[in-house]
Amino acid sequence: MRVSFSKMVLFGFLAFIMICGLAFYAGVLTKQSLEDYKEDEKSPHLVVRDTAEEKTSDSKSSSQPHIKVDYANEEWTTHGGDYFNRRFSELDQINIETINQLKPEWVTSLGSSLDMKFSGEATPVVVDGVMYIATAENDVLALDAKTGEKIWEYRPQIEEKLDTVCCGWTTRGVTVGEGLVFAGLLDARLVALDQKTWEVVWETEVANWEEGYTITSTPLYYNGKVYTGVSGGEYGIRGRIMAYDAEYGHEVWRWYTIPAPGEENGDTWPDDEHKNWLHGGAPVWNTPAVDPELGYIYFVTGNTSPDLDGSKREGDNLYANSIVALNAETGEYIWHFQQVHHDIWDLDPTNPVILFDVGINGETRKALGEAGKTGWIYFLDRTNGEPLIGIEEKEVPQLAEQKTSPTQPFPKGDSFVPQGLTEEDVKRDLGEAFEGKFGSIFTPFWDEPITLKPSAFGGANWPPSAYSPETEYFYVLGTDAYVALSRQDEDAYEEGGMWIGSIFVPVNDAPVKGTITAMDVKTNTVAWQVVWDTNAYSGVLATAGDLIFVGHNDGRLIAFNAKTGEEVWSYKMDAGANAPSVTYEIDGEQYLSIFAAGNSLAGSVHGDKVYTFKLDGKWNGKPLDASEVSKGQQAAKAEKGEDTTGKTADTYDLGFSVYEGNCLSCHGNMGENGHNGPNLQLSEFAESYANVIDRVKNGGTTMPAFEANLSEEEIAAVAKNVNEVLTKADE
Repeated sequence: MRVSFSKMVLFGFLAFIMICGLAFYAGVLTKQSLEDYKEDEKSPHLVVRDTAEEKTSDSKSSSQPHIKVDYANEEWTTHGGDYFNRRFSELDQINIETINQLKPEWVTSLGSSLDMKFSGEATPVVVDGVMYIATAENDVLALDAKTGEKIWEYRPQIEEKLDTVCCGWTTRGVTVGEGLVFAGLLDARLVALDQKTWEVVWETEVANWEEGYTITSTPLYYNGKVYTGVSGGEYGIRGRIMAYDAEYGHEVWRWYTIPAPGEENGDTWPDDEHKNWLHGGAPVWNTPAVDPELGYIYFVTGNTSPDLDGSKREGDNLYANSIVALNAETGEYIWHFQQVHHDIWDLDPTNPVILFDVGINGETRKALGEAGKTGWIYFLDRTNGEPLIGIEEKEVPQLAEQKTSPTQPFPKGDSFVPQGLTEEDVKRDLGEAFEGKFGSIFTPFWDEPITLKPSAFGGANWPPSAYSPETEYFYVLGTDAYVALSRQDEDAYEEGGMWIGSIFVPVNDAPVKGTITAMDVKTNTVAWQVVWDTNAYSGVLATAGDLIFVGHNDGRLIAFNAKTGEEVWSYKMDAGANAPSVTYEIDGEQYLSIFAAGNSLAGSVHGDKVYTFKLDGKWNGKPLDASEVSKGQQAAKAEKGEDTTGKTADTYDLGFSVYEGNCLSCHGNMGENGHNGPNLQLSEFAESYANVIDRVKNGGTTMPAFEANLSEEEIAAVAKNVNEVLTKADE
């Protein structure tokens, strides 16, 4: 067939026009895509990957009913024992009848985090016979779970001058998935290590620690993603939770805990020239729970910023102080429940959320429980966030200067710590010389100090609770302590600087008590309670052997009858037991492990050992040494150089060095705004050099004694720093 030249030209011209049109259209789409991406970067609820195709795909559906959530058994595979964070094990070889035969089988020294600024709070994870444990210095070690022998270690370099940590250096542990070990580091990095070789597979910077962001929580691995939040509510951050691709480490979605003006609930923050919503706090520093059937993840958000000054942030300040449910696949908001509106008391929830199913009024309910600093447990229906038992909004005292909320949520049932003071309490605990004002939960304050309960320490703090399906009890640890609060004028927000807006003042020499409480989840009432003369600060493990295990500040691991609260066994270790214990099975034998390393805020003795027990354990009394960096392994710890604390000729430099390593986490930078120690700038007691020397040597109500840990020269230098520098810093 012949084709004329003119037709060839015509067809060629038409083809050229079509190609140009397609190219132009592709260019428009590309430009629009880039513009949309830029807008997403600015958006406070960034969703990097959220297509309709993925939502409808079976492999990417938010609901994953084929993923079963069983109670922990032979292994302890997640931070909370299972995806529901229940911390209950079906193992029952160690039980009420056999508990007296429980003895140490092996003890391993990890060789780090001995300074007082460190707090050992990590939950071990046990998978395929290997235990993965993290120290407060963020070292990660793999140990043979049967013998305690070291398999490998990863010792990252954390900036020694990192100073954007409110409450001491710590981490709550690591998680495992897809042959990788995931760790959140204190300098806001998320790393994935090869499960067998320790090698870094990928690393990503979640945020900039110099802007106030840190990571203290254990990441959550679920369905191909790794989830982590950020700490830093005291530093004026904007809280967020992120999902990362587990294989490659790129961010999949991000959800900010503070909505922007114009977004849903954005009007709960003032939209003014100060833009406080951009640095309003609401951190996420606990490990989420996940319900695969619903496809939701659940977590709680922390305090507003500035913590104690509500005058700058009129409104409820969502989503701070809230339980939040998101679509696990896309990060889409599902529901929230705010525990404290417009918080000015630092009563933010910090305890991990627990999911469980329970029969109420003849109907099986999908439940959720979270123990608050307020001293209440908030039980909700996890499908929609509605109260499971009942929560009433009640009117509370008002103060115009603080722009207080007119009402606060009051759960029906019992509180697990006292929530107010009586005249009798004041006379008994504070003395007849006390002339200050006092109140109860939600009493507002301004320039004049008011003494209250609960304190900012809790109620319940970070130590995880547990749920037993056998007793249907929710086991929670609490702190019963006094705090005095007053508001102070403060400079405007400064990036990376502490921004509290007031003063935390622990009440010197007032008693601090701890509570171990079993709460009936059907009625939210106390089933039994044990009260200690120090705070309960470790976390709970519940087992099918009718036992719960709790650590004590004095180093004891204690077992209680889960039904009655009777103490049935204890073993004293060489450091504070301030981390949760776990249990697992190897070769038909049940083991029980805990990281006993002490805690700066609990004021307990520091150590570095993992203790592991079994029935008729045969430990020879000599700890295994895992402290040395193995040949061929990552030597980042060695690269840091030796600890130079106390190695300086200048007395003031020495005093500052000792203070930074041992005192800062409790008393705060320059002696103010710590979380468990008095404000040294305002302390009349600290104005006496002799008083400071005595207190440093011998300790106090919640302060440990340092005579055995510091030299005479170091004690004299730090006392000089406190007495001559810090007490005069406010002049």
